[in-house]
Amino acid sequence: MDKRHYNVAVIGAGPAGIYASDILSKSDLDVSIDLFERLPAPYGLVRYGVAPDHPRIKAIIDALYNVLQRGDIRLLGNVDVGSDVTLAEMHEHYDAIIVATGALADAPLDIPGVDLPGCYGAADFVAWYDGHPDFPRDWPLEATDVAVLGVGNVALDVSRILAKHVEDLMPTEIPGNVVARLKDNPVRDVHVFGRRGPAQVKFTPMELRELGRVPDVDIVVYPEDFEYDDASQEAVESKKMTKQVVDQLTNWVFQEPEDLTASRRIHIHMLQQPVAILGDGKVEAIRMERTRLRGDGSVEGTGEYIDYPVQAVYRAVGYASSPIEGAPFDEEKRVIPNVAGRVVEDGKPVDGLYATGWVKRGPVGLIGSTKSDAQETIANLVEDANAGRLSATGTPDGGEGIVALLNERGVRYTTWHGWELLEAFEKELGEAEGRKRIKVVERETMTAVSRGEEHDGKLY
Repeated sequence: MDKRHYNVAVIGAGPAGIYASDILSKSDLDVSIDLFERLPAPYGLVRYGVAPDHPRIKAIIDALYNVLQRGDIRLLGNVDVGSDVTLAEMHEHYDAIIVATGALADAPLDIPGVDLPGCYGAADFVAWYDGHPDFPRDWPLEATDVAVLGVGNVALDVSRILAKHVEDLMPTEIPGNVVARLKDNPVRDVHVFGRRGPAQVKFTPMELRELGRVPDVDIVVYPEDFEYDDASQEAVESKKMTKQVVDQLTNWVFQEPEDLTASRRIHIHMLQQPVAILGDGKVEAIRMERTRLRGDGSVEGTGEYIDYPVQAVYRAVGYASSPIEGAPFDEEKRVIPNVAGRVVEDGKPVDGLYATGWVKRGPVGLIGSTKSDAQETIANLVEDANAGRLSATGTPDGGEGIVALLNERGVRYTTWHGWELLEAFEKELGEAEGRKRIKVVERETMTAVSRGEEHDGKLY
């Protein structure tokens, strides 16, 4: 076993980066780990990509907190790798770099009308209601009838936030500007559309059950949308989660009409695919085509079309990663090309460069997948270290050289102690309004609080 000391940088302090750092810290390598984050706060998608009322958000953040508060992984926040410091400069100071930058952009949807005003990417909407500091502070909530395209948990989050009355969100850390805008939300009906049948939707059972508990919101499911082929039947019989989802959807089908009395409704439609967004200068309707199952769980169009009058469309058809300057990137798959976490370019491994999480495999899977993903990447990094394949281009001195560079350039980086200061500040804001916490949106305030600097108290 090689007992040389290694310095490793991890780029991205979301679940993927934190899990990779944790697993590496517990490996047999003698290693120092610096965790870089573009934002002043850690946790990535858990803080900025999951609805504030998500049922598991607190447990996930607690787990990530427990890793970082140990102190053996150094957090360097508010550092943009690519502009504040380059990947080439990091290679001069670290033996290995792990990219865990996730996926924040919306996957494209190529249908007519997608560029009409009133058609939005779900990722942008999520970033708004989660208070991402790099996104606009306002959102146009003017539609009474809304279409949400997609049947994953992001689609459920978007639908739930649109339909939920704002007073039922107050126990969360939802930012003040979002609360103010949601108070005037006129929405009455949210239509969620999926291309395939009930056995193929990607909702998790817990998320679906939570949807049914939202006050003054009815869930409407239609019997004509229930169709099963051989693959569907096999999935229901062999996968417990699939059966739970199908059972919940079936329960909603058999609701009595007189029981549907809420002021807002979420309609779940299946076996329908979008073909066009209609409108003259703005969204006025969406055209869906009926689909049918082909036996293997896939679908084909039937040529039957239905127009739904809506004034807004949210595309929740997936996330896409963005390139990081200095690393290869597959523009078609929207990932960093890699083999089991080892980054490759022109078919050859890039020395000392690794990837994990969604930027490695695409935006699929839950937290459990992110952990197993990190284990694979770290196992290969450790194997490369033990085989003597980690040869840095300079003299690796770890983060001290990078910190000196950041100081020289006037980069106001933040630390774990700074995050604890910001967290305490957000909790104080919440206590003043009888809430547990209020998230700060304004990046300058986040940075100043984290660094113990004077600030004007602007929250968003």
